[in-house]
Amino acid sequence: MDLKSNEPFWLLKNGLIESYPSLKADGECDVLIIGGGITGSLIAHQMLEDGYSTILIDKREVCNGSTSATTSMLQYEIDVPLFELIEQIGEKGAVESYKACSKAIDTIDELAKKIKSDAGFKRKKSLYFAAKKKDVDWLKKEFVARKLAGFEVKWLEPDEIFEKFGFEKTYGGIVSKQGASIDAFKFAHELLEYNVKKGLQVFDKTEMKSVKSGRDYNLVSTVNGPTIKAKKIIYCVGYESKNMIKEHFVMLKSTYAVVSEIDHDKFKNITGTLVWNTDDPYIYMRTTDDRRLLIGGGDEDFYDAEKRDSLLNTKEKSILKSLKKIKPDYEFYTDFVWAGTFGETKDGLPYIGEHKKFKNSYFVLGFGGNGITFSVAGMEMVSLFMQNKKHPLTKYFKFGR
Repeated sequence: MDLKSNEPFWLLKNGLIESYPSLKADGECDVLIIGGGITGSLIAHQMLEDGYSTILIDKREVCNGSTSATTSMLQYEIDVPLFELIEQIGEKGAVESYKACSKAIDTIDELAKKIKSDAGFKRKKSLYFAAKKKDVDWLKKEFVARKLAGFEVKWLEPDEIFEKFGFEKTYGGIVSKQGASIDAFKFAHELLEYNVKKGLQVFDKTEMKSVKSGRDYNLVSTVNGPTIKAKKIIYCVGYESKNMIKEHFVMLKSTYAVVSEIDHDKFKNITGTLVWNTDDPYIYMRTTDDRRLLIGGGDEDFYDAEKRDSLLNTKEKSILKSLKKIKPDYEFYTDFVWAGTFGETKDGLPYIGEHKKFKNSYFVLGFGGNGITFSVAGMEMVSLFMQNKKHPLTKYFKFGR
């Protein structure tokens, strides 16, 4: 499965940061991580911190799957609004899921400082505005739910949004204090480099072929021949998990994004704010650390990479039309356009934990628009799983829920 179009911005911006050898001899470890994107790099970091001998493999160059196509917006907001999630799974699970994503932003901040990251982590506010008048009632309901849950939020009327951001034709919105952005592609590479120095073994262009499970170990055969014996496997394979797990647990979607140079005079405060709206599918935008505007949306069901990429021109026009509604005087000149694939679950939550068909294994699948923050939550969860301890979010993120 191809998880991105041919020109993801982050890959072109950063180039091939680091390449690792393929596996050429048998190996053995406490933990084998399958998948070398942002999720795999975060989980590998946690495993090294916890003292486990760890090997990470990826069938591509590391970080060249979805991580190279992500918009890297770090939000505590889940794709399913808090008030709706409360109705679906109860107040405790919903609020704790939102709080876990909020905490994850702080964790990334701390981790970026620890490894002396140059990936441009920046604290930002978040503006979630009503795109249609009919959305105002439920968005105000969402505002109340977040405020009662303890989040720092403020309601802005349309004239306040225009004054602060210069956006026209909005119907009010929620400003949240907690949010951030980062170059996830670069950050994942930095995490791997940091942990390789501490003993992490990384092998790219190394594809898992089959797994034979023993009582307390897994023996993984690779396509090229060598095997890896591991006490535990942690699958950080993202949307490709759909090819591994038979039941229907995630819906694959295609999303589209474009990047241009930014006219800062016409985007008041946008450099310090993540922006998204209530459209279905919603549009989202943020600035990058090299003074560009990134705007995306146009989500639709994923069928195959060829069809997804054939819609790039159509989706670019649609996204820019949405931008024109709120910034009619802004001329957007596209520098990059690309598509990526992401997963959507029935409740907007990830799948993190065990699956009955995979022995001695865990999955960390950070689906949704805030998959990176879910993956950070997965660090804490997997750390406890490895110690045979429970985590309060397990029942909300488990398979078969």
